[in-house]
Amino acid sequence: MLEIKTAKTHRGRRILEKRAPKLVENEKKTLFVHGTKTSNVLNSVLTELYHLKKENSVKYTRKNDKIRPFEAGGETNLEFFSQKTDCALFVFGSHSKKRPDNLVMGRFYDNHVYDLVEVGVENYRSLQSFSYDKKISPKMGSKPLIAFIGEGFESVDELKHLKEVLLELLRGEVIENLNLAGVDRIYVCTAISSNRVYLSHCALRLKKSGTVVPRMELVEVGPSMDLVVRRHRLPNEGLRKEAMKTAPDRTKKKLKNVKGDPLLGKTGKIYIPDQKLGDMAIPYKAKGVKRERREAKKNKGDADTQASKKQKGEEVST
Repeated sequence: MLEIKTAKTHRGRRILEKRAPKLVENEKKTLFVHGTKTSNVLNSVLTELYHLKKENSVKYTRKNDKIRPFEAGGETNLEFFSQKTDCALFVFGSHSKKRPDNLVMGRFYDNHVYDLVEVGVENYRSLQSFSYDKKISPKMGSKPLIAFIGEGFESVDELKHLKEVLLELLRGEVIENLNLAGVDRIYVCTAISSNRVYLSHCALRLKKSGTVVPRMELVEVGPSMDLVVRRHRLPNEGLRKEAMKTAPDRTKKKLKNVKGDPLLGKTGKIYIPDQKLGDMAIPYKAKGVKRERREAKKNKGDADTQASKKQKGEEVST
């Protein structure tokens, strides 16, 4: 029998409530892990990626010799770290003769490895190798823009999968409104070939354009590198369907007799009861009604005058 641990303190209960499934999930955290052996290039890549996502990331510096993401049973330690740190993404770095400067990026679902993308790092340039004005350097916590350039991101399966993982890794918190003054950096991903992507990090400099919208100029601030796709593993169909499930939004009430039309837009039906004109109160203050009353009163008065003259024997004019 497995022992089920429950929280015994208020702090523990708050942590479990924070990690519980929600309709609107929290911002995804990233786990950075080192393998058995890493090179200086990989150490610099992991450190700078960690600093770019420092607010929502966890970095382990110790070497882990039992992590083999693409092998059966080799992802056990990664899943343990995911459960411990509540991370939904991970970046694993390793170096060997067969696969030098190797990065494995992936996602977790329910603390289990969801998918994997393995890339090799080439032509790496760190932050210190770029010279630029420090006033335009991106601020920590700012929302980045992400641009994917090239047809390969739409036609090649490996690059399509890499695009999904990079988008999850770099975009940060999902927001609805954005202030243009707070946009100060952009990630540019360019598909050079069917298995090579050039990744660069640029700062945005606002220039005068003569209009309300300013002109944006890109200044490369680093890091930049070539990512060569080596292996990738998609999730199986059952796991994908399970991860894509969404709970129904019960807060939104259904409107009766309302439907949407592609041409007319939002249309609806209304109920109008039968009009009973016999019971309707008619106002008698109209001018036409008053005139008719005056004419009827005048005719009645003339008839009474003629009748009284006739009784007296006077001559009645006709």
